[in-house]
Amino acid sequence: VQLQACGGGLVQAGGSLRLSCAASGRTFSTSHVAWFRQAPGKEREFVAAIVWSHSSTYYSDNVKGRFTISREGAKNTVYLQMTSLKPEDTAVYYCAAGRIVYGSYATKVAGSYDYWGQGTQVTVSS
Repeated sequence: VQLQACGGGLVQAGGSLRLSCAASGRTFSTSHVAWFRQAPGKEREFVAAIVWSHSSTYYSDNVKGRFTISREGAKNTVYLQMTSLKPEDTAVYYCAAGRIVYGSYATKVAGSYDYWGQGTQVTVSS
């Protein structure tokens, strides 16, 4: 499975961005697609995830109500719509895919995902 993430950029606080993650290859071998982010000097943290087959979604408390994860099956693409951005959202955002037990805590754990995209930088200025 290959993942190509794009859509990052520089935005002012309160602004919006939409990230895209295009998947190719043996995508049927995965069940979940997630977004993680990593700020300088910090550990990679879970942002949001979606289940391919029925679009159940999961969010971290930090982004709930501001970010929306969605998928477009025909394009094998997952989106992360980010609104009301804050300076603390500044990070490199990575998309990841893996086969995970539905509803398990593993959904929010980076080590549960086998495939990773290259990352896209999001910078929010104050």
